[in-house]
Amino acid sequence: MSSTEPRHTALDAVHRSLGATMTDFAGWDMPLRYGSERDEHLAVRTRAGLFDLSHMGEITVTGAEAAAFLNFALVGNIASVGVGRARYTMICQADGGILDDLIVYRLAETEYMVVANASNAQVVLDALTERAAGFAAEVRDDRDAYALIAVQGPESPGILKSLTDADLDGLKYYAGLPGTVAGVPALIARTGYTGEDGFELFVKPEHAVALWQALTEAGEGVGLVPCGLSCRDTLRLEAGMPLYGHELNTSLTPFDAGLGRVVKFEKEGDFVGREALTEAAARAGQNPPRVLVGLVAEGRRVPRAGYAVVAGGEVIGEVTSGAPSPTLGKPIAMAYVDAAHAAPGTEGVGVDIRGTHEPYQVVALPFYKRQK
Repeated sequence: MSSTEPRHTALDAVHRSLGATMTDFAGWDMPLRYGSERDEHLAVRTRAGLFDLSHMGEITVTGAEAAAFLNFALVGNIASVGVGRARYTMICQADGGILDDLIVYRLAETEYMVVANASNAQVVLDALTERAAGFAAEVRDDRDAYALIAVQGPESPGILKSLTDADLDGLKYYAGLPGTVAGVPALIARTGYTGEDGFELFVKPEHAVALWQALTEAGEGVGLVPCGLSCRDTLRLEAGMPLYGHELNTSLTPFDAGLGRVVKFEKEGDFVGREALTEAAARAGQNPPRVLVGLVAEGRRVPRAGYAVVAGGEVIGEVTSGAPSPTLGKPIAMAYVDAAHAAPGTEGVGVDIRGTHEPYQVVALPFYKRQK
């Protein structure tokens, strides 16, 4: 047990004033829920939700060789990302294991912001710092330089438009632009983790409270509610989005996770893990390992991470994430299962929930896709 006190975001007092249930998450004291997590979840699906994501890890990379360095350090082709755009990518070990999944924003010709998961921010910072040796590039820990507020859901564009003159209509998915929101300078990004349209606002910590309050007021008439990490998890699960430590870890390569598309072998030069990932790609093509699938319950019992997936009395896989789905009205799970049982509609699959094999249906991911 670490004796260090959990870190607090700039919005800590706001969460407490709203009666949030707080929880330790990756060393941060974060809001789990404010009231009903089901209500918060459905608000994001139908109206809008407001999230404090200030625990995420921002790392700035600058310098003449920033692009070449990130191409070497990460599996994606970061040099091909245009200024103002973002890319989902991963950082892998030399053996191909996933250290973290990341979003990289290109802020200027020689300036990038790498956003890591809270639980892996130090690991990613250390790996990037080590891999920068020999490159004209500087890696800077900017975790304390930003607060991060997200507004997600179908009403979010209207809410944000009332507070900014930035060109939101021109802001594509996986892009970011500098602007002013409610008088606060912000990097406005459109890279959500809920399956809905929405925006992330990177601001200085001292501006976070004013921005949160302005967004709250702007959203009052359209049903915006504050949302905690609990509904963020059920939203991303419905959207089939992986969570590090559940669907992704160092014992899996991107190909094992069904995300081989993020590895760009065609880019110039070597990159960390290239050799191991070339072999992993060949293996996945010939004899697929366990495949990540969706499972929908026929009953009411909820599967949890680590539960065995069974068929014909044999263990054929393992649940990585499970929760009740407010949108589907049934328990759902993501699981790695043997390829023979991975096809949507496969019969006879169950989850071992405390000794009982509960019947589940194998479905294609995601469970939920918003109507465009």
